[in-house]
This record gives sequence, structure tokens and C-alpha cells, in this order.
Amino acid sequence: MKVFLLICLVSLLSFASNGQSSQDEQLIRNVVKSFVSDYNNGDFKNASFYTSIDWVHINPGGGITRGREDVLNEVRAIHQTMLKGVKITIDTMTIRFVTTDVAMLNAVHTSDTYITPKNGIRHEKEKQMKTYVVVRQKGKWLLTLDQNTIISNP
Repeated sequence: MKVFLLICLVSLLSFASNGQSSQDEQLIRNVVKSFVSDYNNGDFKNASFYTSIDWVHINPGGGITRGREDVLNEVRAIHQTMLKGVKITIDTMTIRFVTTDVAMLNAVHTSDTYITPKNGIRHEKEKQMKTYVVVRQKGKWLLTLDQNTIISNP
């Protein structure tokens, strides 16, 4: 009986110390859904509501852009050209809490068809793995880093 009580106490303390809830998970999922909505609209007009000021974006080519305004300039420009009208859908999402205030979310997306202008390669129904790092700042979950990788063997 003592062992059972000890296991229950340790489990309870472990759960309480995580500070994670299903509400936190839903709020984090909502951050990603907001990003996808803005991606699909191409304007990213709501980004200030779900991104941190120091947002870092790593594009599929390995380019790194730092700071919300610079990231918005980049993603808006690409969505006015090569990705104009291109939409993504979320296939799967998994969340891992790193700390009580930091979570990583991996999502597999399927992208509409687009053509890369430099080499003319047609990307049809491409699968992409996107990693999002979301942080809790002043009680609100915000996207602070996103990184996109094209899945070569879906």
C-alpha cells in the first residue's frame, strides 16, 4: 500500500510540475492554425497576435530570417510571387512540452502545387514537415520559431 501511495504521490507531483494542460495544448494548436490560415491567405495580417517580436523563420532552402517585421517582409513577398494562392493543409500535429512555457509542435502539411522559379521544378501535393517552437509570454502562447523541410520520401 505504501508503494502504491508513493507512486500516486510522485505521479501527481510530476503532473503538477509540468504545468501543461489540455487547454495549453489547444492554445498551441490554435497558434499553428492561425499561422496556417495566414499562410493560406498569403497576407499574414494576424501575425502580431500569434508570433513573438523575435520570431525566427527558417525556410526550406535553409535561409534564416530573424525578427517579426523581417520575417513578415519575407513571407509576404514569397506569397505574392511563387506561393501566390498556394495553400497548405495540416495532416498531423504532435506537441512536446520542453518546459512549462516552451512547446515544440511538429506538423506534416500537404501543399498545393507550386513551381520554383529558379529551376522550374513543379512541386505537386508535396508533403512538408514543419517544426514550430511556441513560447508562453505574459500568459499567451506565441510562435517564436518555425522551420520547414520538404519531405523527400513521403
